[in-house]
Amino acid sequence: MSDNIAYALLAYTTLQIFVTVGALKSGAGSLLPYFALIVLVIAIIPACRRFEARWNRLSDEQAANPELAPYYRRDRLGLWAIAIGLPFALTGLFKLLALLFT
Repeated sequence: MSDNIAYALLAYTTLQIFVTVGALKSGAGSLLPYFALIVLVIAIIPACRRFEARWNRLSDEQAANPELAPYYRRDRLGLWAIAIGLPFALTGLFKLLALLFT
């Protein structure tokens, strides 16, 4: 899981930079994209810690148990959904709020 978290954080950070820069270029200089960066940093760290903690407490034998494979796939899918979806979702939300309040 540690490798997945590391790669997901790289993907998340890259997406967040490009999505926020795109929002800044298309917007009217709103502070909301900067606020989105703060919220995303606060949101992604606890989520990654939760995924890591769940799998770190298992021994190698327990982690290799085939009965845990569906749970591992679920956690991996959830991690990647957060890493890829969160930058788009929150930046879109803040852009929508900026449109509503300007």
